[in-house]
Amino acid sequence: MRLVFLGTPRFAVPSLEAIVRAGHDVAAALTQPDRPKGRGQQLAAPPVKETALALGLPVHQPERVKGQEIIELLAGLRADAMVVVGYGQILPQAMIDLAPLGIINVHASLLPKYRGAAPVQWAIANGETVTGVTTMRIDAGLDTGDILLQQSTPIGSEEDALELGRRLSIQGADLLVETLDGLARDAIRPRPQNHQEATRAPLLKKEDGLIDWSMPARAIHCRVRGFLPWPGCYTIFRGHRLHIWKARVWSEPAAQPAGRLIPHGQTLLASCGDDASLELVEVQLEGRNRIPAAAFLNGQRLVEYEVLGEPTI
Repeated sequence: MRLVFLGTPRFAVPSLEAIVRAGHDVAAALTQPDRPKGRGQQLAAPPVKETALALGLPVHQPERVKGQEIIELLAGLRADAMVVVGYGQILPQAMIDLAPLGIINVHASLLPKYRGAAPVQWAIANGETVTGVTTMRIDAGLDTGDILLQQSTPIGSEEDALELGRRLSIQGADLLVETLDGLARDAIRPRPQNHQEATRAPLLKKEDGLIDWSMPARAIHCRVRGFLPWPGCYTIFRGHRLHIWKARVWSEPAAQPAGRLIPHGQTLLASCGDDASLELVEVQLEGRNRIPAAAFLNGQRLVEYEVLGEPTI
């Protein structure tokens, strides 16, 4: 099948590699422009660009895909279908109408649950135990198109968004190849989504990471796992931001009001809203390095039951 691939992040790389490996003719790859990255703000290529060039594919990096020039470019490629995996732009109807088999999207949730830009993160943050991948035909809505194939997977009790994202990227790549094969054989019957069951997974904001210690320990633990790599989860300690990069639910009751730091030997606990405790495993004080909680305990002279989260910034 002749295809055009649109994608940007590392999550999309296995899908691009899989369709090439499966023998599809990828006429071109579209990805976001190079962006400044890191402290030096040097221009860095998106992961899909690096992979496409290594595979010998033509690469295009338009700032916007709504221009007539891009539509004419894609029309000239005469693709049977286009594939979108985390491209990062809303596609105009003129592009959706180009390919005979439509635009196939790989989405990291079991649609209609978790429509939006951060399905992996919100599924974990909301305490889901099962998620999956969906291939769908893109329409004019936000992740509202007809479902082609789906495959579920359990979420590990300690699995974070980075780990789950890597698993789903490979699972999605395999499902994409299966989907393209089924479409080529006319063996897939698209089915509409039940919009009444839809939930949202909006783009994360910095303030989403601020910990509310009145929440149950397990709910906070889910957010710590889910909001990686950004914005992470954080609180306020002595007027400075303290990131909680890794945590686990502690087995014993806190016996303290929510939001108190409790040293327990070389273990650092924080009391939560359900009389349970959260063990802080890896932390990072503003302006310093990420360290194990034991090192934080050794470096800070903690007053008994110090309060976290006051004042908010």
